[in-house]
Amino acid sequence: MAAGLAGALALTACSGGGSKDGSSSSPSTTTAPTATGSPGVTGASAKLQGSWITTAGGKVVALVITGKKAGIFATGGTVCSGTAGAQAGMRMIHLTCADGSKDRVTGMVDSVDGKAMKVTWSGKLGQETYTRAEGGKLPTGLPILKQ
Repeated sequence: MAAGLAGALALTACSGGGSKDGSSSSPSTTTAPTATGSPGVTGASAKLQGSWITTAGGKVVALVITGKKAGIFATGGTVCSGTAGAQAGMRMIHLTCADGSKDRVTGMVDSVDGKAMKVTWSGKLGQETYTRAEGGKLPTGLPILKQ
């Protein structure tokens, strides 16, 4: 579990970098698929930017949003990538997962502020609450994970 948690933290620590021209210095991964054929977002949402963490099913789930790009990384190996931002007056997240998982494919952001973001995913997951991660550290208040 510690190795997976360290990997999630390392990935979230990479998401904060960007240059003044809006490009990102984050490394890309070749294992994550690109979102093809999914509805496109029309613009980035500044409030969504950053690294967000939650726990689900005993796993740490990191949601990283940079510009209009989004990625989910969960301990255990789930890697998803796609888009996030404004779409038809709503804030939406569209992802494709490398392992074929459908748990977090389309999400609507119900609320977001400087500390928390609530996303309702289509399908069985429903609503998840993410906490903003600062400086590559886990936010306080997360449930203790057991192996």
